[in-house]
Amino acid sequence: MTDTVPASGSVVPAANPAGAAAVSGAAASPALRMEAVRKVYEVGDEEVVALDHASITVAPDEIVALLGPSGSGKTTLCSIAGGLLSATSGTVTVGGRDITGYSSKQLSRFRQEAVGFVFQAVNLVPFLTARENLLVVDELGRRTGRAARDRADQLLEELGLADRRNNLPGQLSGGQRQRVAIGRALMNEPELVLFDEPTSALDTKLGEQVMELIRSEMKSRGTAAIVVTHDERIVHYADRSLHITDGHLDA
Repeated sequence: MTDTVPASGSVVPAANPAGAAAVSGAAASPALRMEAVRKVYEVGDEEVVALDHASITVAPDEIVALLGPSGSGKTTLCSIAGGLLSATSGTVTVGGRDITGYSSKQLSRFRQEAVGFVFQAVNLVPFLTARENLLVVDELGRRTGRAARDRADQLLEELGLADRRNNLPGQLSGGQRQRVAIGRALMNEPELVLFDEPTSALDTKLGEQVMELIRSEMKSRGTAAIVVTHDERIVHYADRSLHITDGHLDA
């Protein structure tokens, strides 16, 4: 199946001088700030350091490519940034919210409200339509009913999937499934979106189209993103690139 990712249909609001101060104030808080973060696992009598004093600051609309070999700590860093794991030490702040000492319940709420995830395997629910895969996010979040349905329809239209909203994942191409996953990540209007190898299962042309879409959607919304990748060919879509090796981040 031939699949072309269209240019984003996102509507960019006209300049609003009255709201400029509010936007400027919001920009004062980075989307992500991690300071001297360590993650240590105990394996028998030994300690395995997965992340070693990593520090990173990501601006509200910045796209950062995170590169490194398997086992380097990329997934650990993103899991801590997204509240899936707690740091052993250091501090983690997302959108001005210090999540370092959050309980499991608080982290669950934080993930619902502030972070979007696009996993390598996409992980769409196979028996739900494209629209329903977006709506399931807000069944757990703050938006329900008509507001959630309107939000899902808006995102699917912007992503060029309005005519596919009632299709199951098995009826979609790889690129279309990736777009549904991006829409799902944006449902809760997150401060930060974490992408895990978004182009790994795509050929070069489609991978570039997906990265163009990611950049367009993130920039049009002023949303920050970290893109974990092995693919050096797509790093030019990011605002900057960082490398991580053996838990050490080259920032």
